[in-house]
Amino acid sequence: MKQQPNILLLFMDQLRFDAICTAGNPHMQTPNIDRLVKEGALFTNAYTPNPVCVPARHNLLTGLTAKHHGFFNNGGNPLDYKIPTMPRLLADHGYETRAIGKMHFKPARRHHGFDKMELMEELPDTREEDEYAMYLKKQGYGQVQNIHGVRNLLYMTPQHSLVPDEHHGSNWVGDRSVDFIKNNNGRHPFFLWSSWIAPHPPFDIPESYKNLYRDSNIPTPIENDTPLSARAKYQRFYMDFPNKDYITEMRRYYYSAVTLIDENVGKIIDSLEAIGQLDNTMIILAADHGEMLGDHGLGQKMLPYDSCAKIPFIVRYPKHFKAGTKITDFVDLNDILPTFLDLSGTEYPGDYELPGESLLKISHQGTKDRTLQYMEHNSEQLRWISMRDKTHKYNYYYAEGYEELFNLEADPEEKINLLYSHGDDKAVVAKKHCLKTKLLEYERKWAPEKYTADGDFIKYGKANWVNPIINKQFHIFPNKITDETERKTINGVGKETRDAVAGVKDVDLKAMHIKEWKQAVLDQGIELDIDLTRRC
Repeated sequence: MKQQPNILLLFMDQLRFDAICTAGNPHMQTPNIDRLVKEGALFTNAYTPNPVCVPARHNLLTGLTAKHHGFFNNGGNPLDYKIPTMPRLLADHGYETRAIGKMHFKPARRHHGFDKMELMEELPDTREEDEYAMYLKKQGYGQVQNIHGVRNLLYMTPQHSLVPDEHHGSNWVGDRSVDFIKNNNGRHPFFLWSSWIAPHPPFDIPESYKNLYRDSNIPTPIENDTPLSARAKYQRFYMDFPNKDYITEMRRYYYSAVTLIDENVGKIIDSLEAIGQLDNTMIILAADHGEMLGDHGLGQKMLPYDSCAKIPFIVRYPKHFKAGTKITDFVDLNDILPTFLDLSGTEYPGDYELPGESLLKISHQGTKDRTLQYMEHNSEQLRWISMRDKTHKYNYYYAEGYEELFNLEADPEEKINLLYSHGDDKAVVAKKHCLKTKLLEYERKWAPEKYTADGDFIKYGKANWVNPIINKQFHIFPNKITDETERKTINGVGKETRDAVAGVKDVDLKAMHIKEWKQAVLDQGIELDIDLTRRC
């Protein structure tokens, strides 16, 4: 009997759309992802429906918007158990389902239909609930608490991994994925979601990678020509770096993290080829969102700008997509669930209307309007929404009704808000009206009802933007180790902070916000074990 096709989802966290060499970015070293582009279809206008981790992943998991799954930002209650999920539907249809790496579910071990989850989360609540943390303990690195790099003081700072190359989290996801594929060996159709934390900050790369992009002509950050929204300005605190050389080094480390993932993508492809299942496997490579990476003076995600909202999206499945194809239609993470269900012959059992549509129908049978792309983020006065067509993008911020319009043909880097520089121009006014009208339609359909009234968006007052200057997240699991003797062996945060940046070019701890960091350490009840003001 002919076997159903396998499904492999290669998923990165915070991977920019322009971090792939064959996608037109020659500074990148991504030979294995390049192979997927050459042997598959590259979607050149792919977007995240919500550019932050938890909502984006739940759109993918359920095929629904936050209106139904409830995650408008990284907070929220557990998913309603009545909502169908992709792994559960595929498991019910005979698939072996496996999750490896970062899922960012709430609660973390809610399996949603996976036969088995091997988790590697950013901030595990306990070590025992995280397979990667337990792996490190078994390998003799149980004393390391910042297992994915130092978040708080060094969140956006280039740094070296505190674990050896062979045990780095990016390699662990690749190795566990290869083991799964080898063990499956074609016995059952499988759905494997291989999910890397990287290149999400902290940018902790193995020591051997620190000079990988040293001599590369990497692009410089985009600089805007018109003022940014208040929401965007809030994120400047992430880029509170002393000079441009520092930012350049940060970008080098980010790209190095991507290349490390690429090497593991190669191992996974090779393992499929070795068991004769490569062409019988639909591979989708995508990301939950991108990273501003200094563009417009900003860091992180959570904004409608392409640097963090546009994502890489590649499909390799030679039975349907011709090698070397480039598709310009808009696609997003909402399309992945219906694609996998279509491929496997699985009917969607829910009563919900899905905003996405199978990519197998994109060129002939599809009914989704792929000339428009809708995005949303957050709620109440912190909410913004966005609509773009082939030439322009219109952003609406509910705080004070702030608006942006970019001509992406003439200004692909979104440097000029036309509503600021050419707000009285008739063509600009007409284009704004057109996209705003479409955005209102989508907002009425896919968002809670409270955001529109009387034919327009509602307006909130000025938002209270709080600008923290350091990330105040510290690891929880060391304090929950029940063996007191073992708990005392865990490295201190001060020691690991200094070790992470020892020898890193352009990083000087004395130039950072040590006073505020020390206060955050005290607020968490953590004992400061070392003086960071001394020379490393």
